[in-house]
Amino acid sequence: MIGLTLAASDYSLLTDLYQLTMAATYVGEDLAWTPASFELSVRRLPRGCTYLVAMGLAQVLEYLQQVHFTPEQIDYLKSLAVFERAPAAFWTLLSQSRFQGNVWAVPEGTVVFAQEPLLRIEAPLWQAQWLETCLLNIVNYQTLVATRASRLRQLVGEQVALLEFGTRRAFSPQASLWAARSALAVGFTATSNVLAAQQLGVAPTGTMAHSLVMAIATLVGSEQDAFTVFLRYYPEGALLVDTYDTLAAVAQLADRQAAGEIVVKAVRIDSGDLLTLSQKIRQLLPQTTIIASGDLDEAEIRRLQAGGACIDVYGIGTKLVTGDPVNGVYKLVEINGQGVMKTSRGKMTLPGRKQIYRRPSGDCLALESEENVWGKPLLELVMKEGRPLFPPASLETIRDRHRASLAELPETLLEMPQPVVYSPALEALIQQLRHHP
Repeated sequence: MIGLTLAASDYSLLTDLYQLTMAATYVGEDLAWTPASFELSVRRLPRGCTYLVAMGLAQVLEYLQQVHFTPEQIDYLKSLAVFERAPAAFWTLLSQSRFQGNVWAVPEGTVVFAQEPLLRIEAPLWQAQWLETCLLNIVNYQTLVATRASRLRQLVGEQVALLEFGTRRAFSPQASLWAARSALAVGFTATSNVLAAQQLGVAPTGTMAHSLVMAIATLVGSEQDAFTVFLRYYPEGALLVDTYDTLAAVAQLADRQAAGEIVVKAVRIDSGDLLTLSQKIRQLLPQTTIIASGDLDEAEIRRLQAGGACIDVYGIGTKLVTGDPVNGVYKLVEINGQGVMKTSRGKMTLPGRKQIYRRPSGDCLALESEENVWGKPLLELVMKEGRPLFPPASLETIRDRHRASLAELPETLLEMPQPVVYSPALEALIQQLRHHP
Protein backbone atom coordinates (compact mmCIF):
# COMPACT_ATOMS: atom_id res chain seq x y z
CA MET A 1 0.00 0.00 0.00
CA ILE A 2 1.53 3.31 -1.08
CA GLY A 3 0.57 6.18 1.20
CA LEU A 4 1.89 8.95 -1.09
CA THR A 5 3.02 10.94 1.92
CA LEU A 6 5.71 13.56 1.52
CA ALA A 7 8.89 13.83 3.58
CA ALA A 8 11.69 16.39 3.28
CA SER A 9 13.88 13.68 1.76
CA ASP A 10 11.43 13.44 -1.15
CA TYR A 11 11.75 17.09 -2.18
CA SER A 12 14.30 16.43 -4.93
CA LEU A 13 11.90 14.29 -6.96
CA LEU A 14 8.93 16.59 -6.36
CA THR A 15 9.46 18.14 -9.76
CA ASP A 16 8.34 17.72 -13.35
CA LEU A 17 10.38 15.30 -15.44
CA TYR A 18 11.36 17.95 -17.95
CA GLN A 19 13.21 19.91 -15.28
CA LEU A 20 15.60 16.96 -14.95
CA THR A 21 15.86 16.21 -18.66
CA MET A 22 16.76 19.86 -19.25
CA ALA A 23 19.30 19.73 -16.44
CA ALA A 24 20.93 16.69 -18.06
CA THR A 25 20.99 18.56 -21.37
CA TYR A 26 22.73 21.53 -19.73
CA VAL A 27 25.36 19.16 -18.35
CA GLY A 28 25.92 17.54 -21.73
CA GLU A 29 26.32 20.94 -23.40
CA ASP A 30 28.65 22.26 -20.67
CA LEU A 31 26.09 24.90 -19.63
CA ALA A 32 25.09 23.54 -16.23
CA TRP A 33 27.15 25.97 -14.15
CA THR A 34 26.29 29.08 -16.15
CA PRO A 35 24.98 31.78 -13.75
CA ALA A 36 21.23 32.19 -14.23
CA SER A 37 18.39 34.15 -12.69
CA PHE A 38 14.76 33.03 -12.65
CA GLU A 39 11.91 35.16 -11.32
CA LEU A 40 8.52 34.02 -10.03
CA SER A 41 5.67 36.37 -10.91
CA VAL A 42 2.01 36.41 -11.93
CA ARG A 43 1.09 37.57 -15.42
CA ARG A 44 -2.53 38.39 -14.57
CA LEU A 45 -4.37 38.73 -11.28
CA PRO A 46 -6.97 36.04 -10.50
CA ARG A 47 -10.59 36.89 -11.24
CA GLY A 48 -12.00 39.22 -8.60
CA CYS A 49 -8.59 40.20 -7.21
CA THR A 50 -7.04 43.64 -7.48
CA TYR A 51 -3.79 42.70 -5.77
CA LEU A 52 -1.88 39.74 -4.34
CA VAL A 53 -0.36 39.09 -0.94
CA ALA A 54 3.05 37.41 -1.12
CA MET A 55 3.10 34.25 1.00
CA GLY A 56 5.07 31.01 1.22
CA LEU A 57 8.62 32.34 1.55
CA ALA A 58 9.22 30.50 4.83
CA GLN A 59 8.45 27.17 3.16
CA VAL A 60 10.55 28.11 0.12
CA LEU A 61 13.62 28.71 2.27
CA GLU A 62 13.04 25.51 4.23
CA TYR A 63 12.74 23.59 0.96
CA LEU A 64 15.94 25.08 -0.46
CA GLN A 65 17.88 24.18 2.68
CA GLN A 66 16.77 20.54 2.58
CA VAL A 67 16.48 19.63 -1.08
CA HIS A 68 19.09 17.14 -2.32
CA PHE A 69 19.27 13.81 -4.13
CA THR A 70 19.83 10.61 -2.20
CA PRO A 71 21.71 7.66 -3.73
CA GLU A 72 18.42 5.74 -3.95
CA GLN A 73 16.77 8.58 -5.87
CA ILE A 74 19.68 8.79 -8.29
CA ASP A 75 19.47 5.02 -8.86
CA TYR A 76 15.76 5.41 -9.59
CA LEU A 77 16.43 8.10 -12.19
CA LYS A 78 19.17 5.98 -13.76
CA SER A 79 16.60 3.21 -14.21
CA LEU A 80 14.39 5.42 -16.39
CA ALA A 81 14.74 4.88 -20.13
CA VAL A 82 14.56 8.61 -20.79
CA PHE A 83 17.98 9.05 -19.15
CA GLU A 84 19.67 6.32 -21.16
CA ARG A 85 21.90 8.86 -22.91
CA ALA A 86 22.38 11.22 -19.99
CA PRO A 87 26.05 12.12 -19.53
CA ALA A 88 27.86 10.49 -16.63
CA ALA A 89 28.65 13.93 -15.23
CA PHE A 90 24.92 14.46 -14.68
CA TRP A 91 24.80 11.78 -12.00
CA THR A 92 27.83 13.26 -10.29
CA LEU A 93 26.10 16.62 -10.34
CA LEU A 94 22.98 15.24 -8.71
CA SER A 95 25.01 13.67 -5.93
CA GLN A 96 26.36 17.16 -5.09
CA SER A 97 23.04 18.94 -5.42
CA ARG A 98 22.80 21.08 -2.27
CA PHE A 99 21.44 24.54 -3.10
CA GLN A 100 24.10 27.23 -2.76
CA GLY A 101 22.46 30.07 -4.62
CA ASN A 102 20.94 33.42 -3.64
CA VAL A 103 17.28 34.25 -3.13
CA TRP A 104 15.71 37.69 -3.38
CA ALA A 105 12.10 37.92 -2.27
CA VAL A 106 9.26 40.21 -1.31
CA PRO A 107 8.69 39.62 2.44
CA GLU A 108 5.58 37.63 3.32
CA GLY A 109 2.49 39.75 3.83
CA THR A 110 3.54 42.39 1.29
CA VAL A 111 0.99 43.49 -1.30
CA VAL A 112 2.15 42.98 -4.90
CA PHE A 113 0.66 43.28 -8.38
CA ALA A 114 0.75 41.49 -11.73
CA GLN A 115 4.16 41.25 -13.43
CA GLU A 116 6.04 41.98 -10.21
CA PRO A 117 8.50 39.28 -9.07
CA LEU A 118 7.60 37.71 -5.75
CA LEU A 119 11.02 36.09 -5.63
CA ARG A 120 14.17 35.57 -7.68
CA ILE A 121 16.53 32.60 -7.67
CA GLU A 122 20.16 33.25 -8.62
CA ALA A 123 21.99 29.95 -9.06
CA PRO A 124 23.70 27.72 -11.62
CA LEU A 125 21.41 27.18 -14.59
CA TRP A 126 20.75 23.48 -13.99
CA GLN A 127 19.79 24.00 -10.36
CA ALA A 128 17.64 27.09 -10.79
CA GLN A 129 15.77 25.19 -13.52
CA TRP A 130 15.21 22.05 -11.43
CA LEU A 131 13.62 24.00 -8.57
CA GLU A 132 10.80 25.55 -10.61
CA THR A 133 7.98 23.08 -10.00
CA CYS A 134 8.12 22.95 -6.23
CA LEU A 135 8.67 26.70 -5.86
CA LEU A 136 5.52 27.40 -7.85
CA ASN A 137 3.57 24.84 -5.86
CA ILE A 138 4.61 26.44 -2.58
CA VAL A 139 4.09 30.08 -3.52
CA ASN A 140 1.01 29.96 -5.77
CA TYR A 141 -1.35 28.31 -3.30
CA GLN A 142 -0.31 30.21 -0.22
CA THR A 143 -0.44 33.51 -2.08
CA LEU A 144 -3.97 32.69 -3.26
CA VAL A 145 -5.25 31.97 0.26
CA ALA A 146 -3.45 34.98 1.78
CA THR A 147 -4.92 37.27 -0.90
CA ARG A 148 -8.47 36.08 -0.28
CA ALA A 149 -8.01 36.28 3.48
CA SER A 150 -6.69 39.82 3.19
CA ARG A 151 -9.65 40.96 1.10
CA LEU A 152 -12.10 39.41 3.55
CA ARG A 153 -10.43 41.09 6.50
CA GLN A 154 -10.58 44.48 4.78
CA LEU A 155 -14.20 43.88 3.88
CA VAL A 156 -15.47 43.05 7.38
CA GLY A 157 -13.18 45.38 9.35
CA GLU A 158 -11.21 44.63 12.48
CA GLN A 159 -14.14 44.06 14.86
CA VAL A 160 -15.61 40.98 13.14
CA ALA A 161 -13.89 37.64 13.75
CA LEU A 162 -12.89 35.47 10.78
CA LEU A 163 -12.42 31.74 11.31
CA GLU A 164 -10.56 29.50 8.87
CA PHE A 165 -12.67 26.36 8.29
CA GLY A 166 -11.09 25.09 5.07
CA THR A 167 -9.29 21.87 6.03
CA ARG A 168 -11.86 19.47 4.53
CA ARG A 169 -11.90 21.40 1.23
CA ALA A 170 -8.19 22.20 0.81
CA PHE A 171 -6.44 20.41 -2.03
CA SER A 172 -4.42 18.11 0.26
CA PRO A 173 -3.53 17.61 3.92
CA GLN A 174 -0.36 19.63 3.30
CA ALA A 175 -2.36 22.38 1.62
CA SER A 176 -4.68 22.59 4.62
CA LEU A 177 -1.73 23.51 6.85
CA TRP A 178 -0.49 26.10 4.38
CA ALA A 179 -4.00 27.55 4.06
CA ALA A 180 -4.38 27.93 7.81
CA ARG A 181 -1.01 29.66 8.11
CA SER A 182 -1.69 31.98 5.17
CA ALA A 183 -5.09 33.03 6.52
CA LEU A 184 -3.85 33.64 10.05
CA ALA A 185 -0.82 35.56 8.80
CA VAL A 186 -2.92 38.28 7.17
CA GLY A 187 -5.63 38.74 9.75
CA PHE A 188 -7.88 35.72 10.29
CA THR A 189 -8.71 35.26 13.94
CA ALA A 190 -8.32 31.49 14.33
CA THR A 191 -8.31 28.14 12.53
CA SER A 192 -10.23 24.94 13.18
CA ASN A 193 -7.23 22.86 12.02
CA VAL A 194 -5.79 21.43 15.23
CA LEU A 195 -2.46 20.37 13.70
CA ALA A 196 -1.94 23.76 12.10
CA ALA A 197 -2.77 25.48 15.38
CA GLN A 198 -0.35 23.26 17.27
CA GLN A 199 2.48 23.86 14.79
CA LEU A 200 1.83 27.60 14.65
CA GLY A 201 1.53 28.03 18.41
CA VAL A 202 -2.05 29.30 18.44
CA ALA A 203 -5.30 27.99 19.93
CA PRO A 204 -7.67 26.17 17.54
CA THR A 205 -11.35 27.05 17.42
CA GLY A 206 -14.53 25.20 16.54
CA THR A 207 -18.21 24.69 17.28
CA MET A 208 -20.17 21.46 16.74
CA ALA A 209 -21.60 19.43 13.85
CA HIS A 210 -25.17 18.53 12.96
CA SER A 211 -24.33 14.89 13.66
CA LEU A 212 -23.98 15.58 17.40
CA VAL A 213 -27.38 17.24 17.49
CA MET A 214 -29.01 14.41 15.53
CA ALA A 215 -27.29 11.66 17.51
CA ILE A 216 -28.22 13.01 20.93
CA ALA A 217 -31.70 14.11 19.81
CA THR A 218 -32.36 10.60 18.54
CA LEU A 219 -30.87 8.72 21.48
CA VAL A 220 -31.72 11.06 24.36
CA GLY A 221 -34.84 12.94 23.38
CA SER A 222 -34.64 16.30 21.61
CA GLU A 223 -32.54 18.97 19.99
CA GLN A 224 -32.65 20.96 23.22
CA ASP A 225 -31.25 17.94 25.08
CA ALA A 226 -28.33 17.97 22.65
CA PHE A 227 -27.70 21.63 23.46
CA THR A 228 -27.89 20.92 27.19
CA VAL A 229 -25.37 18.10 26.95
CA PHE A 230 -22.96 20.16 24.84
CA LEU A 231 -23.08 23.15 27.19
CA ARG A 232 -22.42 20.84 30.13
CA TYR A 233 -18.95 20.18 28.72
CA TYR A 234 -18.38 23.43 26.81
CA PRO A 235 -20.22 26.29 28.54
CA GLU A 236 -18.51 28.85 26.30
CA GLY A 237 -19.24 26.85 23.16
CA ALA A 238 -21.32 27.78 20.13
CA LEU A 239 -24.54 25.88 19.44
CA LEU A 240 -25.31 24.87 15.85
CA VAL A 241 -28.99 25.78 15.60
CA ASP A 242 -30.00 24.95 12.01
CA THR A 243 -30.31 21.15 12.11
CA TYR A 244 -34.12 21.27 12.06
CA ASP A 245 -36.07 24.55 12.49
CA THR A 246 -33.58 27.31 13.16
CA LEU A 247 -35.86 29.96 14.61
CA ALA A 248 -37.83 27.47 16.69
CA ALA A 249 -34.58 26.20 18.19
CA VAL A 250 -33.39 29.73 18.97
CA ALA A 251 -36.75 30.73 20.46
CA GLN A 252 -36.58 27.78 22.87
CA LEU A 253 -33.00 28.69 23.78
CA ALA A 254 -34.11 32.27 24.47
CA ASP A 255 -36.91 31.04 26.73
CA ARG A 256 -34.56 28.74 28.61
CA GLN A 257 -32.02 31.51 29.03
CA ALA A 258 -34.68 33.93 30.27
CA ALA A 259 -35.71 31.31 32.83
CA GLY A 260 -32.11 31.04 34.05
CA GLU A 261 -31.81 27.44 32.90
CA ILE A 262 -28.84 27.98 30.55
CA VAL A 263 -26.53 30.70 29.23
CA VAL A 264 -26.12 30.83 25.45
CA LYS A 265 -22.79 32.44 24.61
CA ALA A 266 -22.84 31.81 20.85
CA VAL A 267 -24.86 30.19 18.09
CA ARG A 268 -23.90 29.21 14.56
CA ILE A 269 -26.06 29.16 11.47
CA ASP A 270 -24.80 27.22 8.46
CA SER A 271 -27.73 27.29 6.05
CA GLY A 272 -30.87 29.17 5.05
CA ASP A 273 -31.36 32.90 4.65
CA LEU A 274 -28.44 34.06 6.78
CA LEU A 275 -29.48 37.70 6.51
CA THR A 276 -33.01 37.26 7.88
CA LEU A 277 -32.05 34.54 10.32
CA SER A 278 -29.27 36.61 11.87
CA GLN A 279 -31.58 39.58 12.37
CA LYS A 280 -34.28 37.48 14.04
CA ILE A 281 -31.73 35.65 16.20
CA ARG A 282 -30.40 39.01 17.38
CA GLN A 283 -33.90 39.97 18.48
CA LEU A 284 -34.31 36.72 20.40
CA LEU A 285 -30.78 36.55 21.83
CA PRO A 286 -29.45 40.13 21.80
CA GLN A 287 -26.28 39.36 23.81
CA THR A 288 -25.34 36.15 22.02
CA THR A 289 -22.53 36.01 19.47
CA ILE A 290 -23.84 34.99 16.05
CA ILE A 291 -21.52 32.92 13.82
CA ALA A 292 -22.35 32.39 10.15
CA SER A 293 -20.84 29.78 7.82
CA GLY A 294 -21.77 27.80 4.73
CA ASP A 295 -19.86 28.41 1.46
CA LEU A 296 -19.40 32.10 2.21
CA ASP A 297 -17.29 34.25 -0.07
CA GLU A 298 -16.53 37.91 -0.57
CA ALA A 299 -19.61 38.59 -2.69
CA GLU A 300 -21.99 36.93 -0.23
CA ILE A 301 -20.51 38.78 2.74
CA ARG A 302 -20.89 42.07 0.85
CA ARG A 303 -24.57 41.21 0.31
CA LEU A 304 -25.06 40.35 3.98
CA GLN A 305 -23.38 43.55 5.12
CA ALA A 306 -25.41 45.67 2.72
CA GLY A 307 -28.63 44.11 4.03
CA GLY A 308 -27.79 44.77 7.67
CA ALA A 309 -27.00 41.23 8.77
CA CYS A 310 -26.35 40.78 12.50
CA ILE A 311 -23.27 38.57 12.23
CA ASP A 312 -20.33 38.79 14.62
CA VAL A 313 -18.16 35.97 13.25
CA TYR A 314 -17.74 34.45 9.80
CA GLY A 315 -16.47 30.92 9.30
CA ILE A 316 -14.87 30.66 5.84
CA GLY A 317 -13.89 27.35 4.29
CA THR A 318 -14.45 26.23 0.70
CA LYS A 319 -14.31 29.63 -0.99
CA LEU A 320 -11.13 30.55 0.88
CA VAL A 321 -9.06 27.48 0.04
CA THR A 322 -10.33 26.52 -3.46
CA GLY A 323 -11.30 28.19 -6.74
CA ASP A 324 -9.49 30.21 -9.40
CA PRO A 325 -5.75 29.75 -8.85
CA VAL A 326 -2.91 32.21 -8.67
CA ASN A 327 -1.29 31.34 -11.99
CA GLY A 328 2.28 32.16 -11.05
CA VAL A 329 5.07 31.50 -13.52
CA TYR A 330 8.80 31.00 -13.03
CA LYS A 331 10.84 32.28 -15.95
CA LEU A 332 14.47 32.73 -16.91
CA VAL A 333 15.20 36.47 -16.96
CA GLU A 334 19.01 36.55 -17.18
CA ILE A 335 21.69 34.10 -18.31
CA ASN A 336 25.38 34.76 -17.81
CA GLY A 337 24.67 38.45 -17.27
CA GLN A 338 22.46 38.88 -20.35
CA GLY A 339 18.78 39.69 -20.07
CA VAL A 340 16.38 37.30 -21.82
CA MET A 341 12.65 37.42 -22.46
CA LYS A 342 9.85 35.36 -23.93
CA THR A 343 7.97 37.28 -26.63
CA SER A 344 5.05 34.96 -27.49
CA ARG A 345 1.65 36.64 -27.58
CA GLY A 346 -0.13 36.64 -24.23
CA LYS A 347 2.83 35.08 -22.45
CA MET A 348 5.54 37.69 -22.78
CA THR A 349 7.98 37.88 -19.89
CA LEU A 350 10.01 40.82 -18.62
CA PRO A 351 13.81 40.53 -18.97
CA GLY A 352 16.59 41.16 -16.51
CA ARG A 353 16.89 40.94 -12.75
CA LYS A 354 14.37 43.41 -11.42
CA GLN A 355 13.49 45.42 -8.35
CA ILE A 356 10.06 46.74 -7.34
CA TYR A 357 9.93 50.33 -6.12
CA ARG A 358 6.78 51.27 -4.22
CA ARG A 359 5.50 54.80 -4.75
CA PRO A 360 2.25 56.46 -3.66
CA SER A 361 1.29 56.94 -7.31
CA GLY A 362 1.95 53.31 -8.23
CA ASP A 363 4.82 50.86 -8.38
CA CYS A 364 7.84 51.16 -10.67
CA LEU A 365 9.47 48.00 -11.97
CA ALA A 366 13.15 48.65 -12.71
CA LEU A 367 16.31 46.70 -13.44
CA GLU A 368 18.15 45.73 -10.29
CA SER A 369 21.33 47.34 -11.60
CA GLU A 370 19.73 50.77 -11.92
CA GLU A 371 20.78 53.38 -9.40
CA ASN A 372 18.85 56.27 -7.89
CA VAL A 373 15.39 54.93 -8.75
CA TRP A 374 12.88 56.71 -6.53
CA GLY A 375 10.67 54.65 -4.25
CA LYS A 376 10.84 51.98 -1.55
CA PRO A 377 12.51 48.77 -2.80
CA LEU A 378 10.47 45.65 -1.97
CA LEU A 379 12.69 42.73 -2.95
CA GLU A 380 15.21 41.79 -0.27
CA LEU A 381 18.15 39.39 -0.24
CA VAL A 382 16.88 36.62 2.06
CA MET A 383 19.28 33.75 1.28
CA LYS A 384 22.95 34.01 0.33
CA GLU A 385 24.95 31.05 -0.93
CA GLY A 386 22.30 28.67 0.36
CA ARG A 387 22.09 30.13 3.86
CA PRO A 388 19.04 32.08 5.06
CA LEU A 389 19.88 35.54 6.35
CA PHE A 390 16.90 35.86 8.71
CA PRO A 391 14.83 33.48 10.84
CA PRO A 392 11.26 32.77 9.64
CA ALA A 393 8.90 35.65 10.41
CA SER A 394 6.25 35.08 13.07
CA LEU A 395 2.55 35.35 12.29
CA GLU A 396 2.46 38.62 14.23
CA THR A 397 5.33 40.06 12.20
CA ILE A 398 3.70 39.10 8.91
CA ARG A 399 0.36 40.48 10.06
CA ASP A 400 1.92 43.80 11.06
CA ARG A 401 3.84 43.95 7.79
CA HIS A 402 0.66 43.29 5.85
CA ARG A 403 -1.19 46.09 7.62
CA ALA A 404 1.71 48.46 6.91
CA SER A 405 1.76 47.39 3.25
CA LEU A 406 -1.97 48.07 2.89
CA ALA A 407 -1.54 51.45 4.58
CA GLU A 408 0.91 52.49 1.86
CA LEU A 409 -1.73 51.96 -0.81
CA PRO A 410 -5.02 53.72 -1.66
CA GLU A 411 -8.26 52.86 0.13
CA THR A 412 -9.70 51.95 -3.27
CA LEU A 413 -7.39 48.91 -3.44
CA LEU A 414 -10.27 46.45 -2.95
CA GLU A 415 -11.89 47.76 -6.11
CA MET A 416 -9.02 48.88 -8.32
CA PRO A 417 -5.40 47.67 -8.72
CA GLN A 418 -2.47 50.07 -8.50
CA PRO A 419 -0.71 50.85 -11.79
CA VAL A 420 2.75 49.40 -12.41
CA VAL A 421 5.11 51.29 -14.71
CA TYR A 422 8.46 50.25 -16.15
CA SER A 423 11.62 52.28 -15.74
CA PRO A 424 13.15 53.72 -18.93
CA ALA A 425 16.04 51.25 -18.73
CA LEU A 426 13.72 48.26 -18.39
CA GLU A 427 11.53 49.55 -21.20
CA ALA A 428 14.61 49.97 -23.39
CA LEU A 429 15.75 46.39 -22.70
CA ILE A 430 12.25 45.08 -23.48
CA GLN A 431 12.25 46.85 -26.84
CA GLN A 432 15.77 45.71 -27.63
CA LEU A 433 15.00 42.04 -26.97
CA ARG A 434 11.57 42.19 -28.56
CA HIS A 435 13.16 43.08 -31.90
CA HIS A 436 16.56 41.42 -31.50
CA PRO A 437 16.28 38.36 -29.25
